[in-house]
Amino acid sequence: MGGLFNYDNKFFRAVNKIVDGFYASILWLLFSLPIFTIGASSTALYYTIHKSLRGNRGYVWQSFWSSFKSNFKQVTKIWLILLALIALLFVDQQIMYQFMVQESPLGSLYYFFYIALFLVAVWAVYIFTYSARFELGIKATLKNSLIIAIANLPWSVLVLVLMVGGSLIVYVSPVMITFMPAGVGCLMEMFLERIYRKYMTPEDLKKEQELDWERRS
Repeated sequence: MGGLFNYDNKFFRAVNKIVDGFYASILWLLFSLPIFTIGASSTALYYTIHKSLRGNRGYVWQSFWSSFKSNFKQVTKIWLILLALIALLFVDQQIMYQFMVQESPLGSLYYFFYIALFLVAVWAVYIFTYSARFELGIKATLKNSLIIAIANLPWSVLVLVLMVGGSLIVYVSPVMITFMPAGVGCLMEMFLERIYRKYMTPEDLKKEQELDWERRS
């Protein structure tokens, strides 16, 4: 019986992770409500997942708020660039849709812009997660995240699948918005970290390996 109510056992650790995931998802949702802050909020969510939910280092609020503040200025600028690109692609998509309805040959471009929107969404995931892990300027972040996304195309497809799958679940059951951001983020973190470690310096990689050892011990 003593083991059952021991807060260090696997059951209570699992419950704590679920609660922390719920908390992190709520924070992401609240800090994303002003649309222009979605970039900083998403970066903070990934940082929190990597450090607290998966890394067992620090608390959810402290991790989230620390990343949100430190990355707000740069990531918000990047997000506004992406938002303008998304808006442009969406308008073009709607225009091409009208051509498609009129059975114009230009209507086939509707699918091009449709796919382009998904590709930008995947690029955004790499940008925000990359920003949570590396401190570089705007140009370098945009360029490096795009190169990494292309160089790891199979994983990028998985990113898209997880995004679409998570969105569909929330669409069917809106209450899942309180769990899905952190849930999808945790799944992405499992393979994105393997990718990002390939681009770390030997010193940073050694630190990550030490943290892994501490987490498992």
